[in-house]
Amino acid sequence: MKIGLLARIEAKPEYADKVEALLGEALELARQEDRTLVWFAFRLDANTFGVFDTFADEEGRTAHLEGRIAAALMEAAPTMLSAAPDIRPVDLLAVKLP
Repeated sequence: MKIGLLARIEAKPEYADKVEALLGEALELARQEDRTLVWFAFRLDANTFGVFDTFADEEGRTAHLEGRIAAALMEAAPTMLSAAPDIRPVDLLAVKLP
């Protein structure tokens, strides 16, 4: 696990519950991605959500960005989000897992 993605997702207030449900349902899609090593969806406040995931290599990260979860977010963006998701690549410096 060397690299990851950190996404910030800002829902329109009237769609926050739907964005929460979309991210909950995305867990099954993440489980189907062999190259996605760790995947978290979280809520920061009433309308702000995030996703953090990790990959062993750039190919895995690229495959994820071109996958079904990213497609679902981009499809939802015009209706349910205040802006396009802010997705940033990250380099992992240290990791602790169970």
